[in-house]
Parts: sequence; structure tokens; C-alpha cells
Amino acid sequence: MEIKDLKFDEKGLIPAIVVDAVTKRVLTLAYMNEESLRITMEKELTCFWSRSRQELWLKGETSGNYQHVVSITADCDKDALVVMVEPDGPACHTGEVSCFHNPFFESKERHEFSYEALMELIAGRKTEKKEGSYTTYLFEKGRDKILKKVGEEATEVIIAGKADDKKETIYEISDLLYHLMVLMIDMGISQEEIFRELASRHVIDKKVKQEKMV
Repeated sequence: MEIKDLKFDEKGLIPAIVVDAVTKRVLTLAYMNEESLRITMEKELTCFWSRSRQELWLKGETSGNYQHVVSITADCDKDALVVMVEPDGPACHTGEVSCFHNPFFESKERHEFSYEALMELIAGRKTEKKEGSYTTYLFEKGRDKILKKVGEEATEVIIAGKADDKKETIYEISDLLYHLMVLMIDMGISQEEIFRELASRHVIDKKVKQEKMV
């Protein structure tokens, strides 16, 4: 597909949804014209058309928060783009990671689960201790207690997996992940740091496989 195949609107613009390639979080919605899209592909840095200033805008040029492009995908109608990026910093001018940070509506019946929300909840149990909370109890007992629980839950995963008990293994893996998240909060380790480490290993794994095949 080429730029000429895309459908720009009457103002020569096409919406670009920018997504963190590692966390998959939507960072912002901006607009590109043909020139900014070409610059984006040439520099592998997001470049947009500012509708308010009526000029090209290379994201990060003044703030340093560049967005390194991983891929660009057009939708079925070819009139919208999804741009996967590795950001150097916050996408929003307010300093928030994502421009989408203002809760507007949430169903009373259905609740969205996210690792991020769970991490925030766990972190809250450390900073604002809640009586009767198991998570608060772990933080109060300290690092050794948390590490002991990680070890215990890892052993439970091994036992369940060895028994070929899928349901029990799922249950024990969930326990292990929870305790690992408690450890992450206790050590000040973010999700992004883990995701980026995994992403870097994915690339290494590909290289190793290729070397073995030669």
C-alpha cells in the first residue's frame, strides 16, 4: 500500500490513532497530511499536522518526548491509521502518559480489568494502609515475607502444572502474578519496565532462532 491509496478528507487530513507498541495503551489521536505522513515514515518519528497552528508538528521536537514508529496500519476503508510507537515520554501536554485520562462513563454492570488498575490498587494499599487488607499486611511484613510468598506460589504453580490440572494451574498462576505485582510495587518496578524487557528479549529470541537455523 502507498500513500496515494489512502483516503484523506476534504482538508487533506487523515486521523492517526497513536498506540504504545509495548503496553498497547492508546496515547493520542492526531491528524496527518501527506507531507507529515511521509516525514513520519522517513524519520520513523511521528509527525502530525496541527489544525490549530496550521503547521507541521514533529512530536517531541520541543519536549523531547519523541515517538519512535514501529508500524503504521490503515483501516478497511483506508481513511484512518493506527500508529504503533515506542514513546520517549508522555504523549499528553499535561504530562500524562496518554491524552485519554479523563473518565467519562463506566458501566455499573460491567467492569474493565487492567493490569494498570490492579497495580494502582496494590500501590494504594502500600501508601494508604487499609485495615484488614491482605496486601497491606504483606507490605507491613516487608520484603522477606513478600519474597517468601512468591516462592510458595511458584511452587504451587509447579505442583499444579505437574498434575496437569489446568484449572488449578490457572488459579495458582494468578496467585503468583499477584504476589509478583506486590513485589514490583515494593521495589518500585513499573509495568513498562517489565514489558520493555520482554520486548527486547523477543527480538533476541528471534536472532537466536535464526542463528540456529543457519
